[in-house]
Amino acid sequence: MALSRRTRRVVVTVVVAVVALALVGLGLAGNFLVDFALNPRSEVSMANMMRTEGVDGLDYAEAPKLDEGYAEEAASWFEAEKRSVSHRSDNGTVLLGWELDGSEDGAYADGHTWAVVCHGYVGKPADMAKYAYHFSQLGMNVLAPAARGHERNVDTGLIQMGWGDASDLVGWVDDIVARDPEARILLFGTSMGGAEVMMASGMDGLSENVRLIVEDCGYTSVWDEFALQLGNVFGLPCFPILNVADAACLLRAGYTFESASAVESLRKASVPMLFIHGDADTFVPFSMLDECYDACASAVKEKLVIEGAGHGLSASTDPTLYWTTVDTFVSNNL
Repeated sequence: MALSRRTRRVVVTVVVAVVALALVGLGLAGNFLVDFALNPRSEVSMANMMRTEGVDGLDYAEAPKLDEGYAEEAASWFEAEKRSVSHRSDNGTVLLGWELDGSEDGAYADGHTWAVVCHGYVGKPADMAKYAYHFSQLGMNVLAPAARGHERNVDTGLIQMGWGDASDLVGWVDDIVARDPEARILLFGTSMGGAEVMMASGMDGLSENVRLIVEDCGYTSVWDEFALQLGNVFGLPCFPILNVADAACLLRAGYTFESASAVESLRKASVPMLFIHGDADTFVPFSMLDECYDACASAVKEKLVIEGAGHGLSASTDPTLYWTTVDTFVSNNL
C-alpha cells in the first residue's frame, strides 16, 4: 500500500532527526576521544587513568627492575645537571627542553657528539634520565626536549603523538647543527618517543648530521595504537567512532591518526636504525617491531628482542644485553 504524502513527510522527518542525532552523538564521541587521549588539561583522560587506575599492558608492579639503583643515580644527576634550552618552531611556538653536558672522559668526549632523547606519551624529559645518563657517561652532550602538550610545553596545544613532535625534532637538530656544524647526532626515543624518531627518519630536511637512530617500543601508527586502546579501554570497535575522532583530530590538532605513521616514514629512511622491543609488551604490541623493521628502507638496520620485557622495560629487564647492543650499534655507525 502506498503511503500518503503526509505520512511520507513524517517518516522522512523522523529519519532525518534520527540520523542527525546519531551524527551529533558520533561527533560528541569523537571529540570526547580526542580530549581523552590528546588534551593534557582534560579531567577525564588517558593520562589520569595511567596514573591512578592502571591500564592493560602498563602494570609494572611485578616487573623486573634490574637497573633500579642506576636509574635513581641517573635521576639525581639529571635534576642537578639539567639546564633549560628552547627552540622556536616553524609556526613560531617556543618549545622548551633540557640540555646536559657529556662526561669529559667518555669515549665520545670530543664536544661534537650529541644524543637527543625523546620521552613517551604523557611523560617528561626526566623520564629519560637513565638513557641520558648513559649517553652522557660516554661523553655525549644530551638534549632532552619535551613534546608538545607535555611538561613545560603543556600549553602548546594538543598532544601530537610523535607526529608534530617529529617535525619539531628536525628543528631541534638544526639548532644543534647551527651551533656545531661538526655535530654527530644520535636520535633515541622510547614508546611515543620511539614513534617520534621513526617518524623523523624519513622526513625531508632531516640533517645529515644525524648518524643513527635507536627506537625502543615505538608504534606503527597513531591509528593502530588508538584502535588497540579503544578496544582495551572502552571495549569498542574502531568503526565509526575512531573515524569521527580522526576527523576531529584533523580539525583540532592538525593531523590525522592515519597520516601519523612511523611505517610510512620508515619507507623513506636512509639512516642506520636499531629497533628494540620487549616480547611481553602488550601496550604497544610486540608484533609492531617487525612491521616497523620490515618497512625501514635503511641499508643498515638491526633489531633487538628483550625476552620477558613489558612496555618500556627492556633496559630494566636485561640491562647488560640492552646496553651492549646499543653501544655496539652506536660504535659501528656513529
